[in-house]
Amino acid sequence: MADRIRLGEEWYILATSSPPDERRRVLKHDNLFALFDRFGDVQPIGLHENGIYLGDTRFLSHQELRIDGVRPMFLNSTVRDDNGLLIVELMNPDLYPDGLKPVQKGLLHVFRAKLLWNDACHEHLRIVNYGLEPIETVLSMEFGADYVDIFEVRGFTRGQRGTPLPPQISDSELVLGYRGLDQVVRRTRIVCSPKPHALGAEGAAFRVVLKPREEAHVYFTIRCELQDGKPPPVMDYFTAYAEANRAVEKRMQDRCRIVTSNAMFNSWLDRSTADLLMLNTDVPEGTYPYAGLPWYSTTFGRDGILTAHEYLWLDPRLAKGVLAFLADTQATVRDPTRDAEPGKILHEARLGELAALDEIPFRRYYGTVDATPLFVGLAGAYFERTGDLDFIRLIWDNIKRALHWIDHYGDADGDGFVEYARHSDAGLTHQGWKDSHDAVFHENGDLAQAPIALCEVQGYVYDAKLRASRLAALLGEHSLAVELNEAAVELKARFNEHFWCERLGTYAIALDGRKMQCAVPSSNAGHTLWTGIALPEHADRIAKQLLSEEFFSGWGIRTIGVNASRYNPMAYHNGSIWPHDNAIIASGMARYGYTDRAITVFSALFEASLAMDQHRTPELFCGFPKRPDEGPTLYPVACSPQAWAAASVFYLLQACLGLSFAPDKPEIRFRNPRLPPFIDTVEIRGLEVNGSTADLLLQRYPNNVGVNIIQKQGPMDVVVVA
Repeated sequence: MADRIRLGEEWYILATSSPPDERRRVLKHDNLFALFDRFGDVQPIGLHENGIYLGDTRFLSHQELRIDGVRPMFLNSTVRDDNGLLIVELMNPDLYPDGLKPVQKGLLHVFRAKLLWNDACHEHLRIVNYGLEPIETVLSMEFGADYVDIFEVRGFTRGQRGTPLPPQISDSELVLGYRGLDQVVRRTRIVCSPKPHALGAEGAAFRVVLKPREEAHVYFTIRCELQDGKPPPVMDYFTAYAEANRAVEKRMQDRCRIVTSNAMFNSWLDRSTADLLMLNTDVPEGTYPYAGLPWYSTTFGRDGILTAHEYLWLDPRLAKGVLAFLADTQATVRDPTRDAEPGKILHEARLGELAALDEIPFRRYYGTVDATPLFVGLAGAYFERTGDLDFIRLIWDNIKRALHWIDHYGDADGDGFVEYARHSDAGLTHQGWKDSHDAVFHENGDLAQAPIALCEVQGYVYDAKLRASRLAALLGEHSLAVELNEAAVELKARFNEHFWCERLGTYAIALDGRKMQCAVPSSNAGHTLWTGIALPEHADRIAKQLLSEEFFSGWGIRTIGVNASRYNPMAYHNGSIWPHDNAIIASGMARYGYTDRAITVFSALFEASLAMDQHRTPELFCGFPKRPDEGPTLYPVACSPQAWAAASVFYLLQACLGLSFAPDKPEIRFRNPRLPPFIDTVEIRGLEVNGSTADLLLQRYPNNVGVNIIQKQGPMDVVVVA
């Protein structure tokens, strides 16, 4: 197992070749997601990640449209702004069909539309003859399904696989299948309309004869099936289109809306909103933001918590769903093979064949040191946003079990700091958010040895205990409230004594197993501003350093400084730029009163968004310095979209506005609000607190922001604190 599983960066991001010179198109609905090239095809080239996936398994690995056996010429493709539909426009090249008159290039226009709905990809093809004479041609679609697990796509090698099933072919239906070693039968049902002239195991062909300006239509439904027995009827394209549109429209309307004076910034906001809504997935406990596509289309504890934090001011229902799901999946027993311990919060859950067979440890994997304190912190933040004490009561036992894990399993040696060390060779070496195999190291480049105490994790614990103390007092557990508050005060003092490195002017990234400082300046230190564990005199120096040339590229703050021994602007965690990391740091800067510095970070990420395809903020990008007339350098296999990256724009805006809530009053508060220079006005409609709503108009002035109430419903106050 150890020889076959790649850890850290190699486990998560295995790139065997460069991607093709085109940008993929992404669709998702619930547990189904699809990656297509710009033609709308699935071709086995580049990283070979394209396809249609359900439950971590690729159900379609090959799909190619042909006109008389050749690929059409590309005109345009785009995903609709709400992420509900992929639209592709193509035309014919010069065609020389056997026994027929040649067809000049550009006489046939092909419109292609794809959408995902209820475990199926629905596709509409329309071909139009713009020539002056009738045209006869053959429209064909090739299909293939390899049923590989997402981890196999990422480079995992299996000793043996399951059995492909014989194709089932009828007049208009092709069924491909596979029986896995987990004895689950997975099928791909392809239904064609109208009936094709030829249908075989590898595809369908339609003979088309078109008069001038005449058009023909072909429809495909590609449904992914896990169940045995008689399958339900296949939904037609127009029914799926109508149902999907209604669902998208409801999701887009049922939210707080933001519009600014900057059209380009609005595009970033709208794309981020659409990406979050697409990644949000219904689970039995509520709504959960799946981490990202293509590699992380599942529940991740840390990612879900931080995404919910970033989006909390707009929609606290997301945080409620995250908290409920993670409470329900909280570990109850010790299982070293999964790095599970009682009270620990989930890192990752997988649904594929490899997970079911335990060929990978991620069916329910708990190898994360930070999700547990972050869970407690989110619960406190959710209450501060909503005043929903009834829900806190429902998960209070989970919160207390998480606190018990922090003090006992998290601090196994009793030194007052929470550390991690994997308990299985198949687990992750590093278990903070920077989980690459080389993410934590000493000044000379030597890798840190476990158990490792990360600086930001101590901040998360500090924040968790303070918030849990307030909740305990509200729930009548006053002795526990006092105990937690005192523990937080003591942790802050010990942290600043042991982690501060005066020579570097920042906190060490970690303490290693010998309690030696890993004296490396890092963006991790910026998270100590977010949680408030940093002393004010240290906070000023950290904020300045993170905006110095050592860290700040012009596009954002790098994960480590350029002077670090392992700095590499192309590395996953050792020199790249992560939008969510920057948003958290900016929030921390604003917390300590450095809103002008937070605006610098905000402005850099906005400029980066202008260069991104569809204004979509990716998981990360490279940390090369900003150069005139050039955009940021993309990281080739970054997830895009990714939930906490998409949510970063909302957290950046909240940080600059100093926006908070007092649901008991109810009250919306702006503390020393500021807006970046690229935004003159912000209109926020439907901002809700404790049943009351307000529509607000914010106006930027040279040294402050004016807050005007357009309208409000309910007994709500809006307060600006200078």
